[in-house]
Amino acid sequence: MIDLTAVRLDTPAARRHVFLDSAGSSLPPNPVVEQVLAHVRREAEVGGYLAAQERLDDLERGYSVLARLLDCRPEEIAFTDSATRSWLAAVDAVPLAEGDRVLVTEVEYAANAIALLRKAEETGASIEPVPSEPSGEISLDALDRMLDERVKLVSLVHVPTNSGLVNPVREVVDAAHRVGALVLLDACQSVGQLPVHVAELGVDLLSATGRKWLRGPRGTGVLVVTAQAAGRLRPRLVDLRGAVWETPTSYTLREDARAYELWEYSVADRLGLIEAARYALDLGLDKIAEAVGERAARVREGLAELPGVRVRDLGTRRSGLVSFTVDGLAAPEVRDRLRAADITVTASFTASTLLDMTKRGLSSVVRASPHYFVAPEQIESFLAAVSKLG
Repeated sequence: MIDLTAVRLDTPAARRHVFLDSAGSSLPPNPVVEQVLAHVRREAEVGGYLAAQERLDDLERGYSVLARLLDCRPEEIAFTDSATRSWLAAVDAVPLAEGDRVLVTEVEYAANAIALLRKAEETGASIEPVPSEPSGEISLDALDRMLDERVKLVSLVHVPTNSGLVNPVREVVDAAHRVGALVLLDACQSVGQLPVHVAELGVDLLSATGRKWLRGPRGTGVLVVTAQAAGRLRPRLVDLRGAVWETPTSYTLREDARAYELWEYSVADRLGLIEAARYALDLGLDKIAEAVGERAARVREGLAELPGVRVRDLGTRRSGLVSFTVDGLAAPEVRDRLRAADITVTASFTASTLLDMTKRGLSSVVRASPHYFVAPEQIESFLAAVSKLG
């Protein structure tokens, strides 16, 4: 069990108001904040180059820390400046040609979809959504029917931005691999709230962010490029971090995931991300998942009991992200009225998950995402506040 008192002491803002937006950008704990601020102060004292030189060992150890978090090998880890940057770098490296097919889920995220549509325009590949089960998860039967040797990539969102469902992963990977397709897992909403084991799931590529459930700084992300996939990819956005310029007409690309990194980055933020991963590992990923699950279950249960409030979550297995609507009130109005009561939630709109929201006839949903530092009495305060909105 997580020591609630200790984690709330590490999160001063969580004691001052009800924070339910870890699916957006969470509250970093004090050790993460101190890592970032201390390095910025050091840069002000000696300059960015020397300050970074002093932390080279810590930065190098970061690959092992993230590998422990994600259950992969350190050489399969690349640091980036966001989950989107990770995802774009991965997709850009997948060789596609006219007639190739890319399969997506109906809960595909807008940034991913736009990038794939651009890729399709350039290559002549097609982007095709796999139907969902009535419960919301990707239909494995439909996936099996759609898979053939022309499918080069399956883009799988682990936890969508607009509902609490958790998609099956291993089953999708096994089916895709039977036809030789790569699987890219968007773990933006799962890393930090659920154990995510790359080796166990078998995915080829994984993108994640630091700012959400992992409680790291904004402007941080991670990309996993597994050894089994690396040889089939060709990263295009490469600089002197990812390759060595050896002669006037030749270069040598790195063979590990760092081929996807850029030379320039925020050292302070990366140190903060590494500290956030350590913090999560020290708490225990299973304990985090249990605590988040308990809080989300109480939020869903309490909301379902309120007149005029409808929980909009899908899935037979659910995460810490809870979506709901209030009859007669648009999601932004609910968000703003709760904010006036010192309760932080956010809203998700059709444009973020166009296929799913259109299918369900939703223009927006309110999103409440309680992390392990939220006290039970704060959840009750939130439910009481929602009950007074109608």
